[in-house]
Amino acid sequence: MTARPARLRNATLDALPAAVARPAYDRDRTSIGIVHLGAGAFHRAHQAAYLDELLAVDPDWAICAVSLHSTAVRDALRPQDGLYTLVRIGERETLRVIGAIRELLCARDEGAAVLARLANPDTRLVTLTVTEKGYCLGADGLDFDHPDIAHDLATPDAPRSAIGYVVAGLARRRAAGIAPYTVLSCDNLADNGGRLRRAALQYAERVEPGLAQWIEAEVAFPRSMVDSITPATDDALRARVTAQLGCTDAWPVQREPYMQWVVEDRFCNGRPPLERAGVTLSGDIAGHDRAKLRLLNAPHSALAYLGSLMGIETVADAMRAPALAAFVETLMRADIAPNLAAPAGFDARTYIDAILARFRNPAIRHLLSQIAWDGSQKLPVRLLGTIADALAAGRPIDRLCLPVAGWLRFVVRQARAGTALVDPLDEPLTAIGRAATGEARRDVDAFLALDAVFAPLSADPRFVDALRAAYAALGDAGPAAIAAALERATQGARR
Repeated sequence: MTARPARLRNATLDALPAAVARPAYDRDRTSIGIVHLGAGAFHRAHQAAYLDELLAVDPDWAICAVSLHSTAVRDALRPQDGLYTLVRIGERETLRVIGAIRELLCARDEGAAVLARLANPDTRLVTLTVTEKGYCLGADGLDFDHPDIAHDLATPDAPRSAIGYVVAGLARRRAAGIAPYTVLSCDNLADNGGRLRRAALQYAERVEPGLAQWIEAEVAFPRSMVDSITPATDDALRARVTAQLGCTDAWPVQREPYMQWVVEDRFCNGRPPLERAGVTLSGDIAGHDRAKLRLLNAPHSALAYLGSLMGIETVADAMRAPALAAFVETLMRADIAPNLAAPAGFDARTYIDAILARFRNPAIRHLLSQIAWDGSQKLPVRLLGTIADALAAGRPIDRLCLPVAGWLRFVVRQARAGTALVDPLDEPLTAIGRAATGEARRDVDAFLALDAVFAPLSADPRFVDALRAAYAALGDAGPAAIAAALERATQGARR
C-alpha cells in the first residue's frame, strides 16, 4: 500500500522542493494585528498574499481569518497551521506557500473567540471580503428587516452578521478604553468604505447612541479597490499541488499573476506599511475605480459582444483573433485613455499593457457569454461615460460606438434565436430585438428610446449618428462582417 503524503504544515516546510516559495520570515515571531471577516479564496489569494510579503518587513500584521458561517476553511487549514498554497496560473505556473494566516476561527461556533480577538489591543485593523450580500444593505443603508440584523439588534453581544461583529468588537474596546481598529472593506462595492461606515453607524445608533457617536468620531473606514481573477479550487488543482509539493494541501487557491489593491490612506490606529508590499495608497479611490471600469471592464464588454458575434467563446480566444485584438488595443490606447480623468500617479500605458497581458492569459477561461450579462447596466458606466466625455472634449467617438453597436446586434441575435438575455431589461430588449429589421436608423432609434440606458446621450445627434453608422458598419453581424468592420476602424487610427 502506498503511503499517503504528509500534510502541509510548519513541520513540513523545510522539505518542500526548492522551486516552491515559502514564508520569508519566522512565523513564530509574528503577531496577529488583523482580523479578516470572510476567509474565502479571494482573500487568501489576494490580501493575504500582500500581507505575506509585508510580514518579512513588519511582523505585527499577521491575520486571524474568520469565516462567519461555514466551518470548511477552518477545518481544512487549522491542521495545516494556517498554511496553504497559492498557485499563480499563466503560461508558467508558480507555487508559493502563504503563512500570513496565524489563526482560523468560525464565528458560528466560536463567536466568543472572535469577539475576544476583535477586543484584543493588538488588533488594529479589521478587513472584510463578505460580498455585497454580506453587508445586509437596503436601499437607504442597512436593511433592518434582514434576519441577521434583526437577530443582532436583539442580542448584540452574540452577533451573526459582519456588521454586528464589527460594532460589537468596537463596543468592547470603547468600554475597556482601548483605541478602535480601522475597518477596511475589500469587496468590489462602489464607495465600499462609505457604505460600510453608514451601515455601522446606523446599526450602532440602534444599539446605543453614545456608541454611534464614538464610532463616528474615532473610527476610520477607508475605501479600497481590489482586482485579480481567482478561479475556484477544484480536485485537479489539489492533485497538481500535491504532486509538486510532495505533501497534501487540503485547500490551495489559484490566481492570475496580476493583482491590484488600492487603499485610501485613512487609518485610526496605525497601519501596516502596505506600500512596501506593492499596495497603492491613494486619496482618489473613485479615480482608480473609474480607470478600472473604463480601461478593463469596457474592453471586456467590447470583447464579449463583438467576440460572441464572431463565434468566439473566451477572452483568451478573442485575443487570438487578430482583428478583434488589434481593435481592442486601439480602443484602449487611442480612445479610452485620452478621455480618462486619471488619479494622480496613474500610468495608463503600463496599466493597459498589464490588462492586455491578462486578457491573453491562456490559463484563465473567462467566458464571453458571462461578461455579456447585464449589458443594460454595464454599458452606461463602462462605455457611455467615456463617449460623453469625448463629445464634451470634441473628440471622435466612431470607434467607441462599435462595441455599443455590437451589444445591439448581440441583443438582436439572441432575440431571433429565442435565447433569453441575462439582463434586468430582458423583456423590452428582446421585444426590440425581435422587431429589428436590420435597417440602422429604425433599429438604433428603437434601442435609444430606452432612457434607462441611453439618456441623456440619446438626445445628442452626434452620438445618434455615430451609433447608427457603427450599427450599419457591422453589416449582417456575421464573423466576416464584424472582422472587416474592426479592421477598418483600426486602420483608421493608424493613418
